[in-house]
Amino acid sequence: MPAISPDFRQAVRQLTDKEKEAIILKAARRDAELYELLSFELLEDVTVQVVYEQTAEKIREMLLHTSGRTLSKALAKSLRKVMKEIARYKRITKDPKTEVDLHLYVLRLIFDNFTGQFDSYYKGFYTATARLLLRTIQLIRKNLHEDYHLEYKNELDNYLQQIHHRHHGLSFQLPYSFESA
Repeated sequence: MPAISPDFRQAVRQLTDKEKEAIILKAARRDAELYELLSFELLEDVTVQVVYEQTAEKIREMLLHTSGRTLSKALAKSLRKVMKEIARYKRITKDPKTEVDLHLYVLRLIFDNFTGQFDSYYKGFYTATARLLLRTIQLIRKNLHEDYHLEYKNELDNYLQQIHHRHHGLSFQLPYSFESA
């Protein structure tokens, strides 16, 4: 992202309201994420909950409609797309609680529908899921108050147990249970 120069700021200040409106509308038509950000910032009916539900539906579609010759590889690819969707959500809302909720939503979808793919010859999906679980734990510890830690502990411990039960070698350390930092 480029740094905004003082000259640029001054030029923007000198624009008329009509010129500013034309530039904003033109930029929003060209960039879907900018449009979503502006909608979130400017429209009262576009709340965090609305953006969360739209993102959760996109994620659900991405994962549940994954197909390919090797399902495990296709799921790993879909999981990368899902993580980009969560990153987009975070850039728009800047809400750490619902970002964690989206991570947990993805983990629920995976553990409810795709744990059989953990035993596939291709270990990318298993490893990506373990990394997602570790990242979720780190986000909870870093961004959420300790009261939330208890709310998520049982679910995270269950996922950690299922990951460790597979005994596939991971190149990183995954805890055996969720503990507050």
